[in-house]
Amino acid sequence: MDARAVSTPNIGPRERRSRLLFGAGALAVAVVLGIALVVTGAPRPWRLALFLPLWPAALGFFQAWGRT
Repeated sequence: MDARAVSTPNIGPRERRSRLLFGAGALAVAVVLGIALVVTGAPRPWRLALFLPLWPAALGFFQAWGRT
């Protein structure tokens, strides 16, 4: 028995592109928000808000690359 996992994509190219674009958009929001927080001198705990757009960005990228 082969120990490698067999991966069958369950989304097509159109949906992968959609998830990749969503991930890129969420990443762009996180970068702009991060720059704004640093420039305005916001307290460090407020920078934890970057988690909110970074999480869906990561999900979008991982789903697009993993074809799931």
